[in-house]
Amino acid sequence: MVAVIHTSKSFRAALNYNEQKVKEAKAECLLAANYPKDTSDLSFQQKLNRLIYLAGLNEQTKKSCLHISLNFEPKENLSREQFTAIAQTYMEEIGFGHQPYLVYQHLDAAHPHLHVVTTNIQTSGKGIWLHNLGRRRSEPARKKIEQDFGLVVASSKQLKESYTLQPVRIQYGKTDTKRAISSVLNAVIGQYKFTSLEELNAILKLYNVQADRGEPGSRLYARRGLVYKVLDENGKPIGTPIRASVIYSKPTIGNLESRYAQNELDRKPHRQRLRTIIDWNLQGKSVTLAQWITALKKESIAVIIRQNAQGVIYGLTYIDHKTRCVFNGSDLGKAYSAKAILERTVAISQGQSLHSVMTMPDEDTAIYPHRSTSHLLENILQQNFSQPPDAEMRSDRKKKKHRRPKL
Repeated sequence: MVAVIHTSKSFRAALNYNEQKVKEAKAECLLAANYPKDTSDLSFQQKLNRLIYLAGLNEQTKKSCLHISLNFEPKENLSREQFTAIAQTYMEEIGFGHQPYLVYQHLDAAHPHLHVVTTNIQTSGKGIWLHNLGRRRSEPARKKIEQDFGLVVASSKQLKESYTLQPVRIQYGKTDTKRAISSVLNAVIGQYKFTSLEELNAILKLYNVQADRGEPGSRLYARRGLVYKVLDENGKPIGTPIRASVIYSKPTIGNLESRYAQNELDRKPHRQRLRTIIDWNLQGKSVTLAQWITALKKESIAVIIRQNAQGVIYGLTYIDHKTRCVFNGSDLGKAYSAKAILERTVAISQGQSLHSVMTMPDEDTAIYPHRSTSHLLENILQQNFSQPPDAEMRSDRKKKKHRRPKL
């Protein structure tokens, strides 16, 4: 079992997400714990009001909504009663047994999973301490449940590698546009280290999505707005754009920019790996640009070629799917810029196509950078969660050191 904890401000958004699935017959509300009525007798507003009332008792806590997912190995054939018992045990073990919470079983993914919506504000107005909740309470609870219910064991190493959403390249008209875009954004924004909108777009385009600020001087641009568009097979926008502000995780310009500085620091240790692989596949070899791009693809590195309307190549962007870092060629150094790489490779042979190798990484490389033989890791979290993972669940994020001020 893998448990993932999200915190947010909006109970309505979290509840809407689950209740909409219920309306579409893609989910079922299994339990409304610590509510004054039976689950079947509660309306949407009654479910929501109970949580909002408690949150209102402590206005100092900004993120009092918890949205938890409990994910199970696909082969685990658990009954409705077992799912309910697991959810109740988990909530007791993490210290939320007396809180009102709603349990939903989702039916629209390759693996069984539950969603739980609750609040950390108690009837006394005091908040339940959330710091390191994943490590302090959730991890021991997971292990206990796996043992008590005979579930497939997810080791700590697997947990570190398994928090990988599985976006798919969007095909317009086949899935709900907003939901499909949200799924891609969650996987990309929450996992990849990019330092500009252009670098973000380099990854998004692999999944037929584009972030667009509008033309300079336009109303959208002036108001620092942002929309997300689906791209067709030719890379052209299709359908109605989705405003960033209506997506649950709020991937707006401001929120994206707040990530740039930290992403710049986090990707620094991985810069040399990329340089070494690029050099290794060029040194002492006579390869075309297309052959070089194919060789890098085998190393889990995608190369995005930037060219103008006349077809002149003016830039390269590297996406390292193993370290999940994005670099423009100039960020790596002059030797890795478009001009330098073109000089280091031979001319494209007649009949050879660049387009076939420069746009898309291998399916497994893009979606499963850390491929595992475990079905749990192959199918985990294939859901349209709309919020970036909680900081404490990201094992690669460094803790901030609080230093005492000098006297």
